[in-house]
Amino acid sequence: MNHIRATLLLLLSAVVVPQKTDAAERPHIVHIVADDLGWKDVGFNGCTDIPTPNLDRLAAGGAKLTQFYVQPMCTPTRAALMTGRYPFRYGLQTAVIPSVADYGLDTTEWLLPQCLKQAGYRTAIIGKWHLGHADRKFWPRQRGFDYQYGAMIGELDYFTHEEHGVLDWYRDNEPVRETGYTTELLGDDAVRLIESHDAAVPLYLYLAFNAPHTPYQAPAERIARLTNIADPTRRTYAAMVSCLDDQVGRVIAALEMTGMRENTLVLFHSDNGGTKNAMFAGVMSDLSKVRIPCDNGPYRDGKASLYEGGTRVCALANWPGRIQPQEVNGLIHAVDLYPTLAALAGASTEQCKPLDGADVWKVIARGEPSPRAEIVYNVEPFRAALRQGEWKLIWRTVLPSSVQLFNIESDPSESKNLAADHPELVNAMQARLDNAATEAVKPLYLVEQFRVIMLNMDGEPVLPTDDGFGDPDR
Repeated sequence: MNHIRATLLLLLSAVVVPQKTDAAERPHIVHIVADDLGWKDVGFNGCTDIPTPNLDRLAAGGAKLTQFYVQPMCTPTRAALMTGRYPFRYGLQTAVIPSVADYGLDTTEWLLPQCLKQAGYRTAIIGKWHLGHADRKFWPRQRGFDYQYGAMIGELDYFTHEEHGVLDWYRDNEPVRETGYTTELLGDDAVRLIESHDAAVPLYLYLAFNAPHTPYQAPAERIARLTNIADPTRRTYAAMVSCLDDQVGRVIAALEMTGMRENTLVLFHSDNGGTKNAMFAGVMSDLSKVRIPCDNGPYRDGKASLYEGGTRVCALANWPGRIQPQEVNGLIHAVDLYPTLAALAGASTEQCKPLDGADVWKVIARGEPSPRAEIVYNVEPFRAALRQGEWKLIWRTVLPSSVQLFNIESDPSESKNLAADHPELVNAMQARLDNAATEAVKPLYLVEQFRVIMLNMDGEPVLPTDDGFGDPDR
């Protein structure tokens, strides 16, 4: 009878125990994003003149992601992270949201913080948003974040926190005037948040630094430390990256002090490749007469380009005891983080529109083969790019049109155009992109620029410098 009673109890417990991840097992998530950081401007990718010891330790103790892809510019990447969907599906595929624009990320999209909050997470954004600022319906607090601190747009003076004299610094929807260097202020706030957080409640912290985006500014004492770098712009840029690395170290120390570190997944990556073309350095800096300091290593071009230098970025993932220290070569795109984090959190994605991302946790944690065989770099009216396995196609549709085909595994620097040798493959990949274009929403940036032109018809239309159309072969 005792044996029967024990068996019945065992069967009953199997019925009533919930199948989703237990709350105590769900990780805290600290998602750190740098802004316009060059692929080779961190030690774990071979940089020798910029000290990044904290990032290097995270990479050495976790997964160094060698094929982590994002969109070629800021707003599109951040939209992909928040939605798990390619930005061409909701009109944010082209350029960034200008300061004068009134559009933002479609409010019908169910964002990652909304998904995680519904699963019991406390959600916080500290840093740069850049997914809509003209109307509060686009702001982070209205999109699932319990707490917000930082910039709504993202290109701002590091000391005054202004763009062209207009303050862009907020806490929970209210403007904040304070002194300090933005990178250090963001680090301070992240540390405060972690130290005051109840570790029993899972935390999602989206820590989005605006460094090392232009304008290139750093505290004088930090610049003075880097006497090994002769070029003054590179020295300032290096000081910015070094300061960012220090703040990452402070965040990790705070997690350790509060006992949260062992159950915290830390993700780090850049929003796009480092700037190589002065046209895309932003509207607050004139870099036409200086040497642009970013280094994307072996990868061609940089920010705003569909080449690898604009879209393949430095990235790592670290979770003690859960992620094997290794170099992970599987394909991962920014849209994959949404379903991956949702699965770890035991969160439902039923309210999402169809996701383009895949759960890549086994790729990150154990280096297993990626479920992803294809990456759509972007789909715009004037250009598009696609990777399928080892092959990458870049299709420029405006006249004079051009097609480039690269074997990205044997030629990651994209130096040899093989389009003429593989016409059938080119045709098939163009057909795939053409089909994706039928699902695309008209770029809101272009709609906005048409509006600007129409408003200026009585004079010379003036468009923003950073127009997102850059191509080194143009």
